[in-house]
Amino acid sequence: MKSGSNVRHAQGRFVKKSGIEAHKSRMGLLFTAPWILGLLLFYAYPLLSSIYYSFTSYSVLNRGTFVGLANYKELVKDNLFWKSIWNTLYFTALSVPVNIILGIVIALLLNSRIRLIGLYRTVFFIPTLVPVVATATVWRWLLDSNYGIINSLLNKIGIASIPWLASETWSKPALVLISSWGIGQAIIINLAGLQDISPEYYEAAQIDGANLFQRVRNITLPLLTPVIFYNVVMGVINALQTFTLPYTLTNGEGNPVNSLTFYVMHLYNNAFGYMHMGYASAMAWILFLIILVLTIVIFGTSKKWVHYQE
Repeated sequence: MKSGSNVRHAQGRFVKKSGIEAHKSRMGLLFTAPWILGLLLFYAYPLLSSIYYSFTSYSVLNRGTFVGLANYKELVKDNLFWKSIWNTLYFTALSVPVNIILGIVIALLLNSRIRLIGLYRTVFFIPTLVPVVATATVWRWLLDSNYGIINSLLNKIGIASIPWLASETWSKPALVLISSWGIGQAIIINLAGLQDISPEYYEAAQIDGANLFQRVRNITLPLLTPVIFYNVVMGVINALQTFTLPYTLTNGEGNPVNSLTFYVMHLYNNAFGYMHMGYASAMAWILFLIILVLTIVIFGTSKKWVHYQE
């Protein structure tokens, strides 16, 4: 009798526990439902539908027809498409290394134990809080060829005015200069990486007689490579999607001579300016493949230069 009673009690507890777990699962799904629906409606559906639209003449105003690879063939003949790719890759190849190097150098300086270090860190981080549109507006005034402050300062030291945003030669370097003004987030990440390096490494190096340069080269930089790797990946992805800064600086025109017409700007103009949504969808997937390939290459090479603390 006792054995049968124990079995019934155990079965009752199991059923009760199963009911509680099922209730928790239902409540969990209920609370996550808004996020799941948002993911499906605003991310998954547009992503999948853009694949189909890239093979159609869809233009928002009409449903369009299936045109196969016509959009992709038209892209090959589009001179501005190739120009925008060149501008974007040029900017990426120039801005990412510059921002990485500046971010490391400034982080090393901000890692010092000096008075008011908290204030200095705040000053370097504040530009990241300024909206990109406001940043572009201020820098367009600073870099003005005729009455910009930067050219005025250059003139005072005997350097002729530079047509920053009015020259095809200087427009992209000017954009790199502006983008470097907002590297506060990368500086903070580098600073966190520096503070994560054990002081024991530096103490051992000092005992062996290593100077500051040797400690930075042989200890700091190798152990900071995981953070550098992260900044490189994110920097490349963000640079390839540059839009707001050049669009605001040029009022969406990409001048001079389309030197600031970036890939996403050209995509945006086709999608919302000319209503060529099918064409823009094809451009979006080409950009996705470019980012994917470059990211895979960076991850593939990381095994040779990224070092982790044991």
